[in-house]
Amino acid sequence: CLEFLERPGREQAVAQLTRRGIEGLVVIGGDGSYRGAERLHEEFGIRCIGMPGTIDNDIGGTDYTIGYDTALNTALEAIDRLRDTAESHDRLFFVEVMGRRSGYLALMSGIAGGAEDILVPETPTDLRDLARSVVEQREKGKTSSIVVVAEGDEAGRAVDIAKKVGDMTGLTEYRIAIIGHLQRGGSPTAFD
Repeated sequence: CLEFLERPGREQAVAQLTRRGIEGLVVIGGDGSYRGAERLHEEFGIRCIGMPGTIDNDIGGTDYTIGYDTALNTALEAIDRLRDTAESHDRLFFVEVMGRRSGYLALMSGIAGGAEDILVPETPTDLRDLARSVVEQREKGKTSSIVVVAEGDEAGRAVDIAKKVGDMTGLTEYRIAIIGHLQRGGSPTAFD
């Protein structure tokens, strides 16, 4: 909520809590939610408890955040399905998963899905190296590949990266799949 970023928005939230007799909050979320809860506590004394819930799995002090397992399994199912298509049509696929500042979801879905390359924001991406890797795989007889891209990779989003790699390699039969917000919804896994 953009209004919550400014003090008048937070004052309105506190007025709602007070009107309803709510003395504390259980906040399920990630970085933004925690920062908001911290502001409510510091500015107004509202007691808050944080429950880590983010598909990025990037909150310190916990092994798994609520929602991560569901998002991982959703991404993995998509990668598995795309691999079938990539293999049957001899294609290079760029699969973009969520992860603005954290590539953990991309890393784990790429590993579990057998991706040939994984691009994450925490590690600089050398597109020439990626293009070289794709060409070498083709020269060795591998006719299909999956490259998993975290949406926050500093080299760009999957669409931009695919075009640049295509231009460098001369491969025009690549496909792009942006899983995006499909990872954030639906029924949770049993673990979540």
